[in-house]
Amino acid sequence: MQPLYHKHSLKVFNSLSRKKEAFTPIKEGYVGLYVCGPTVYSNVHLGNCRTFMSFDTIYRYLLHLGYKVRYVRNITDAGHLENDADAGEDKIAKKAKLEQIEPMEVVQKYTVDFHRTLEHFNLLPPSIEPTATGHIIEQIEIIKEILDKGFAYEVNGSVYFDVQKFNESNDYGKLSGRSIEDMVANTRALQGQSEKKNPQDFALWKKAEPTHIMRWPSPWGDGFPGWHIECTAMSTKYLGEQFDIHGGGMDLKFPHHECEIAQAEASKGKSPVNYWLHANMLTLNGKKMSKSTDNNIYPSELFSGENKLFSKPFSAAVVRFFMLQAHYTSVLDLSEEALDAAEKGYFRLLESFSTLEGLSSKEGIENDPTIEQWVNRCYEAMNDDFNTPILIAQLFEGVKIINLINDQKKTVSSEDLVLISQTMRTFFFDVLGLFDSRNSDAKQEGQLKGLVELLLKERSEARARKDFQRSDEIRDAIEALGIKLKDTKDGTTFSLS
Repeated sequence: MQPLYHKHSLKVFNSLSRKKEAFTPIKEGYVGLYVCGPTVYSNVHLGNCRTFMSFDTIYRYLLHLGYKVRYVRNITDAGHLENDADAGEDKIAKKAKLEQIEPMEVVQKYTVDFHRTLEHFNLLPPSIEPTATGHIIEQIEIIKEILDKGFAYEVNGSVYFDVQKFNESNDYGKLSGRSIEDMVANTRALQGQSEKKNPQDFALWKKAEPTHIMRWPSPWGDGFPGWHIECTAMSTKYLGEQFDIHGGGMDLKFPHHECEIAQAEASKGKSPVNYWLHANMLTLNGKKMSKSTDNNIYPSELFSGENKLFSKPFSAAVVRFFMLQAHYTSVLDLSEEALDAAEKGYFRLLESFSTLEGLSSKEGIENDPTIEQWVNRCYEAMNDDFNTPILIAQLFEGVKIINLINDQKKTVSSEDLVLISQTMRTFFFDVLGLFDSRNSDAKQEGQLKGLVELLLKERSEARARKDFQRSDEIRDAIEALGIKLKDTKDGTTFSLS
């Protein structure tokens, strides 16, 4: 049986060409996908989650089409300076000083948080998840190549990429649409960057001052890598000098991705990526998410309902469904009204699966061509640059078909009924990565009840031996969790809030 990619022509919006292009991988049947991962110095926020969720859906659809995908998503655990500039402190080292712990403790703490949060949203793990600190040697080797080609220079133990020299034979700014002339005209000299030849130049390697915690030996002295060189080293190591798709947030297009292209072209003499895909930002109540203005919310606060912005909690499945209702390249605004609407739609789709199980087909009738047409429209949506909102609209069309059959206003063959069920399940669970939160909620509630019953048994035993202090301690601990107890002559009952 031929893989589905032979049947379906996929188009993607390439940020480099600024248009939709037919997707043709470098090697038939195989896709190399690289996505810029998090800088692990704080809890992952919802905007980041949206980006990773978008590429998880893209990854899932490529797998569904039958491609063998090597998905690489890195962890930035060093080298990312404040304000994305070449001056200031390393974000992780700064957090380590604030919390008075080792930088790698910061990395471990927030990497664990990152993974746990993405598990809540049902994201598939990447094929490879390399770290910047694990690839210092590779970064140094690429910097050597760039120096040898004459596109970089060393000053006082730091190495900088020479943007203007590179631009003489290449096109720096082609991804973001910026011209070097405009960059030069709009640049003011910045304090602390005087050792650069030009303000546009960026660091490949930075000299570590005596107080800098994270440092490695190099041919230019002790230092640490620039943020941009890390992704170039990790992507080319695992996907080759040229690979199919590079993804990330829209905010990374310049300077990060622009610099990645320049580094790869300077060292290898070829463009590193065929298709650049960028996910857009998430806003909150019509405004940019910002900690400073308190217009910010973390996933855990949304799940628990413990926040000042929303009147009730929302499950991870509902939040995922909400995010997939907008195209990954468009700005999406998070609000309680939008989440309420998404919740209703999500449960309506879930209910259709229960209805599906009770449907029966009719023998002796021909297949309905409109069913196959509906299936094709589902694929057409995803083939058009992974258009999840159009796909979801088609799934609701599927719900209408299911309800017509259930109300005996439409009859279908057994083959069509199987096709409807397979299509709904494939796109809802496998491609969109959605799941039945009711099952997980019920399981968690069952586990919680079991633990409470165990504690109540211990409390009952404490009271029987007249250890009232221990009995009261257990009661207080249970009630502190928001669980209400009621003592009766027949025993103790409880209710989960």
